Amino acid sequence: MSIRLVSRRTWGAKTPTAAYTRIPGTEGVKIHYTGGHVPPAILKDHEECGKLVRQIQHMHMAGAREQPYIDLGYSLAVCPHRRVFMGRGPFNLPAANGPGLNTGHYAVLALVGSLGFTEPNDDLLHGIRDAIEYLREHGNAGNEIKGHRDGYSTSCPGGPLYAWVKKGAPRPHSPAPTPVPPVPTKILTTEALVKNLPVIKPGDEHRHVKTMRGLLFARGYEPANLHATVYGKDETDLIEKIRAFKDAKKIPSGADDLIWDSACWEAALT
Repeated sequence: MSIRLVSRRTWGAKTPTAAYTRIPGTEGVKIHYTGGHVPPAILKDHEECGKLVRQIQHMHMAGAREQPYIDLGYSLAVCPHRRVFMGRGPFNLPAANGPGLNTGHYAVLALVGSLGFTEPNDDLLHGIRDAIEYLREHGNAGNEIKGHRDGYSTSCPGGPLYAWVKKGAPRPHSPAPTPVPPVPTKILTTEALVKNLPVIKPGDEHRHVKTMRGLLFARGYEPANLHATVYGKDETDLIEKIRAFKDAKKIPSGADDLIWDSACWEAALT
């Protein structure tokens, strides 16, 4: 088979902090997505793919999944340019499937999200199939192909990708490269996203409070709690990170310096 592997050295992976746990093989593969926002510009700029994989590795190793991982949690990651990034690789235990579920399946991440780039293109689907066949050939993976949500309470790998998985993860009809659609300008993309995002103030409880925390983390303002959906009125750490972010982005606040509004969403998503 032909696979376009991107080595760990090429994508700039950090060295694992401990040795991998070795496994003899798996029953198959589980498919994941990034969740959150994946910029549509990723379709035209392959540099964005490596950047996103590095960000995810950083979050995993920093403890964004409640406890620090020794490395990126996935066995392989696949981008919309039909490139397969080496993660933990074959015969090494992944960490992304959920407690007690990692020995059963390798974990393959698709670089597609719940905002921005959400519909997998043909090259991404071909790349996932390439990754599955690679793990079967080189990692003794069985025939099962499942989604992360199979056996674990999560929306991952998202509606469109999970529908494809449920069909048996077939290859697209044509192996030819998918024509790249025009990417909306940054202003239009941001406007479309921000219209659907709430203004958040201390005391609010909303699922996008967690989105706000994740965006702050990705931009280098790392709140201590990445998982809470409540913006606590006395949450000093988060308040400091929001103020620092707004100051750095020169977002005028006045008396509302604790509010996360459309200007903050726009600055964090671009």
